[in-house]
Amino acid sequence: MKLLLIENTTQFSKTLCQLLKKEGYVVDAITDGEIGLEMALFGSYDLIVLDWLFPNIDGLTIVRELRFQGIAIPILFLTTNDKLEDKVDGLDAGADDYLIRPFITEELLARLRALSRRKSKELVDNNLMVAGLILDTLKCNVAKGKNYIKLSKKETLLLETLMRNYGNVVTKERIFERLWGSYSRNDFANVDLYIYYLRKKIGASSIKTVRGVGYYLGE
Repeated sequence: MKLLLIENTTQFSKTLCQLLKKEGYVVDAITDGEIGLEMALFGSYDLIVLDWLFPNIDGLTIVRELRFQGIAIPILFLTTNDKLEDKVDGLDAGADDYLIRPFITEELLARLRALSRRKSKELVDNNLMVAGLILDTLKCNVAKGKNYIKLSKKETLLLETLMRNYGNVVTKERIFERLWGSYSRNDFANVDLYIYYLRKKIGASSIKTVRGVGYYLGE
């Protein structure tokens, strides 16, 4: 799961980022609301955790703009705004959940898991079916013919990205952001390495290379 954290307090953002990464999330964290909105509009995320107050924009405006633009990513408000009217306004604007700080870590993680399950229902029985492949994004396996192939979490995320963009080239930069996050210090060469891993499992001919650009899934 790739998560966008839009939080206005730098230290709290760092602490929360560490917690989420330990739980297996790929996290992009930003403390600027306007940049966060742009990232949410043009990035590829599974969940958004959002604060309320920013210098030039508020969380309510961010949610409204995302929903107006047709972005259906699950959004969790995580804020010190504890007034009932704020909670009602946030949920009415299009947020999926609202958690007041301070919070218990286990509750936050449980709420994120619930939102993750809700998003997975966009897929039929949690399966994505493209080009003779049936990917189960929750169980991390792919069916090819009568064979069931076990994938790692990164391999699953990579294959899901390629399947959702079937026939279209996905750049190495976009793959890297999807698997490790925009600000990751991982080696960019890991993209080629995971393509190699995935090819070994589902067949080298399934994933095509466009030199200097990226990869695509095709016949």
